[in-house]
Amino acid sequence: MRFEQYERHTAWDRPGGVANRSGAGDLDVVIYSARKWARLALAGNPTVLLVLFVPDEEVVFRNEAGAELAANAHRFVSRLAAARYLGYLTGQKAAMTGQSGAHTNRPELVAIHGYDTKYAMHALRLGLQRIELLTTGSITLPVPGPPREYLRSIRRGERTLAEVLDAISETEARLARLRDSAAVPDQPDRRWVDGWLHRSYLDFWASLP
Repeated sequence: MRFEQYERHTAWDRPGGVANRSGAGDLDVVIYSARKWARLALAGNPTVLLVLFVPDEEVVFRNEAGAELAANAHRFVSRLAAARYLGYLTGQKAAMTGQSGAHTNRPELVAIHGYDTKYAMHALRLGLQRIELLTTGSITLPVPGPPREYLRSIRRGERTLAEVLDAISETEARLARLRDSAAVPDQPDRRWVDGWLHRSYLDFWASLP
């Protein structure tokens, strides 16, 4: 059977299983095959693209294939990253306000602040990171300076829902312009990624005893 994905969530080991939310001290691990990761990254998946920009001092292990991939992160930049996030944002907006039919794991935050502050913080963070990616070809981790402090203030519930929605709408509009901009590649460099996958798999298989 072809391997695609493995998940490990220690919160699920407690009574309640998959209904449990992760908390302090819990471990959440998702491992993708190279093929699946590349497929998601080429489509502009907001989460998987972040691993290309982890600072060297935070990387636990990186082999030659991983180093080559990180050095060519710009090849994944395309308008698809904007389009993918804009679609994702629709669901995030609904979830952060607890709209009917939307899913949120934190109704207690909605009850206190009028919206899910954690969802809101992540929605805006991802939007800012999309803009940085599409304009510079890179993402700074962690989020630097004043934007980070603003995101933290949202998470603490110090910003009104109206202000947060305005900030997200502005980010959404900037991403829409980038999605339609001729300055951003229409498609990622699929040929290079296919070549990287081919070389990496052959090198790995050749290394097996």
